[in-house]
Amino acid sequence: MNQIYQEIRRELNEHIIPFWKDLRDNRNGGYTGRVDFDLTRHPEADKGCILNSRILWFFSAAYRRMKDETLHKEADHAFSMLLRMLDPENGGVFWSVHADGTVSDPTKHTYNQAFAIYALSEYYRATGTEKALLLARTLFELVEDKCRDDGGYLEAFTADWKPAGNEKLSENGVMAYRTMNTLLHLLEGYTGLYEAGRDAKVKERLKEIVELWEKHIYNRELHRQEVFFDAGYHSLIDLHSFGHDIETSWLMDHTLDVLNDGDLTKRIRPLLMEMADHTLKVAFTDHGFANESERGVIDTRRIWWVQAEALVGFLNAWKQTGEDKYLAAAKSQWQYIRDVLTDKRPGSEWYWYVDENGIPAGEPIVEPWKCPYHNGRMALEVLSRLKENGK
Repeated sequence: MNQIYQEIRRELNEHIIPFWKDLRDNRNGGYTGRVDFDLTRHPEADKGCILNSRILWFFSAAYRRMKDETLHKEADHAFSMLLRMLDPENGGVFWSVHADGTVSDPTKHTYNQAFAIYALSEYYRATGTEKALLLARTLFELVEDKCRDDGGYLEAFTADWKPAGNEKLSENGVMAYRTMNTLLHLLEGYTGLYEAGRDAKVKERLKEIVELWEKHIYNRELHRQEVFFDAGYHSLIDLHSFGHDIETSWLMDHTLDVLNDGDLTKRIRPLLMEMADHTLKVAFTDHGFANESERGVIDTRRIWWVQAEALVGFLNAWKQTGEDKYLAAAKSQWQYIRDVLTDKRPGSEWYWYVDENGIPAGEPIVEPWKCPYHNGRMALEVLSRLKENGK
């Protein structure tokens, strides 16, 4: 485990951080929005607001843990760009902007607001910038006012907060009224906001989200989350997202620690560990972690974020249960990431995905969804957890 600790520390400090630092756009602000598979950079590409929020979160989280002033400067740079992605007229964060910061796609999506809250809260925790916490709270109130109904949380809106189609968070041939994914990242964003400010209303909403998950998202019979829903939480498709299940198993477990509600933890943690165990059985191999199963057909692609979340999820399950099978899976998962998924070419980072034989696809190295949040967070989480356990 000491070797793994050292290898992941090098991956973070010598690969992930330098790559994203090098994408800093000093002319227009923010960071370059696209790098092709052949490593061609496109400084003129649109900049996704989710991507920028995730970059802000990453540099803030890295600075808070490592106290490297160069990371502070990168977080400041990403924060200044996020300010330009806010709608001064109607409130909220746009979906994307052009390279120069002018609006490209004015869609307002709850998922996007959640990531901005997550990033601003982490930036405040790292730097003490009061403006960031105030903005995070403002976005929280906006989500609560505009993005929910009696049943829970809604998805997509126009710039002036009229309901819109949810193409951006719907896949697999369905159009979802509600999604597991948006609820998960609201949980994540609100958890960060509660850690930053200990606000009673945020805590109340966090508990409600956990209970929505317990009632509507988690399928106790199949030991998995359902993914896409109609307005009444009827599942729209037989889809098992292995990556989201293992990610939820540790993210929600962290939320339980933050809430410190004994009754809630007693009910929910066993479900999370049950879900982690099920993914270990159905998705994990010595050659990485599969993506999903649709109508019983497994998508065997090894996607970058899924591999990263599996490593953290297995370590968390080991911490909670003490079962060695999770530690063994975590070791194997890191070896697979190290040997197969990381791109060894100078000037690159991780492949978007490789097939089950380890052959990389020709997908971009950076685009609006490909970010340092999953793999950077993986490194920070693993280093923290191994240090706590004496490596």
